[in-house]
Amino acid sequence: MNTIRFRLLLNTLIVLTLGMTLATVLVWQSVSRLYINTQRANLLAQAKLISTALQGEILPVNPQPYSQLSNIAPGIHTRLLTDGGAVVVGLPLSDADVQMPLAEQNAAIPTSELVQRPEINSALKGIPATAVRRVLGSQRVLYAAAPIYTNNGQIASIIYIATPLPATGLPANIILQLMGAMFTAMILASLIGGYLAQQIAHPLEGLANAAKAIANGDLEIQAPTDSKIKELQGLSQTFNSMTESLRLSNEAKKAFIADITHELRTPLTVIKGTIETLEDGALDDMEGRRPLLTSMGGETDRLIRLVKELLILTRADTGSLQLEIHPVNLLNLAKQRCENLSLLATRQGVNLNTLCDNFTSPTKRSTEVPDKRFLVLADPDRISQVFDNLLENALRHSPTNSTITIKINELANGVECSVNDEGTGIPAKHLPFIFQRFYRVDRSRNRKDGGTGLGLAIVQALIHAHGGHISAQSAEGKGTTITFWLPSPGSSND
Repeated sequence: MNTIRFRLLLNTLIVLTLGMTLATVLVWQSVSRLYINTQRANLLAQAKLISTALQGEILPVNPQPYSQLSNIAPGIHTRLLTDGGAVVVGLPLSDADVQMPLAEQNAAIPTSELVQRPEINSALKGIPATAVRRVLGSQRVLYAAAPIYTNNGQIASIIYIATPLPATGLPANIILQLMGAMFTAMILASLIGGYLAQQIAHPLEGLANAAKAIANGDLEIQAPTDSKIKELQGLSQTFNSMTESLRLSNEAKKAFIADITHELRTPLTVIKGTIETLEDGALDDMEGRRPLLTSMGGETDRLIRLVKELLILTRADTGSLQLEIHPVNLLNLAKQRCENLSLLATRQGVNLNTLCDNFTSPTKRSTEVPDKRFLVLADPDRISQVFDNLLENALRHSPTNSTITIKINELANGVECSVNDEGTGIPAKHLPFIFQRFYRVDRSRNRKDGGTGLGLAIVQALIHAHGGHISAQSAEGKGTTITFWLPSPGSSND
């Protein structure tokens, strides 16, 4: 199986090879055109130079091919002319063979064929011209023709020069330079491609190894975040955040299972012990079995309550909590829940009080607010459960002769409600965790006195299900305040 590093390197090399090949072809064509154009310009300049030098001169009857080496025509010298040679074609043209430059091996061709060449035809009209054609099989030859004028401005003859061109289109030294440049570029591209592949593959390999470790159950693994590529570094950081979230979720799940197991084991143990006691003969004891059955009934109720609370949390987590939402007067609802718990509060010597803006109302008188103030969009049964849990929790921690105050304020887009007690308060280190399931500030408190540890978790879940939010403030020795907000009709959630 190919690794991502190998695939990246291979793909990079393929792309670079194709790109370099295309670039080489284009450069080769461009350089070839540039070379041919340069040669055309040079040879044409040479033809013009020779024609100018021969202007007004008396030419030999049978001119010989010009050669830089032999310098047959004195005074005609140039460094641009190669050993291809030059010939002077006299005018008027007679029906005879004309000897060609050395580039055509001094071959003789008929005049009728010579005038068909476009460069000759152009020179006869007084316009210097060049042409490239293949001769002697496959040899490419560049020709230049220029007119030679007499002193009175008449075309007396034509200078016709030629130079062979490389068979490959470019001279060998230029080809070697191009090949060397291409080879160097390929080496550099390969090195750069390998480096880039390593830069991309290394963090991805780290992510793959981390994912494999997580699949094997190791949630402590961390993906490398030292990549110099911003996107890959962000991906690694996100992966690590996800891993940390999974680890915390896994720890919470383990703690949740342990707490549920403990919560279920305690009443089940009591029920089992009671049943065994009754089976051992206590069933026939009318006086003795009553407290046993009462205890078993209480533990059964506790189990039912625990299952209901867990069912609420489960439905809230999955978004399947059924809510009957309609406008509810939060002040009236708070007063009703206080009345239901007034007997328990009186028994503990705790006062219940409700406040709304600048109006104070004793909770023992549930006079409904007739106007539309303090209306919220809520399920009255679920918000009643919120009040009951908060008040029961406050009563559990309130000392005798203290007061629990429910304060309701109407805001621009909703209603804010706070439940304040005068209990011992919550230490600052525990405050961020009080809404977690089964979390208890006082671990030494028994299960019966301390509840199941799900009350505040249920309150938070219900408030969030209504589109609201909840928070807690507390100071040791000064009490605790739980504040929640619910949207009012016609407002958007804050």
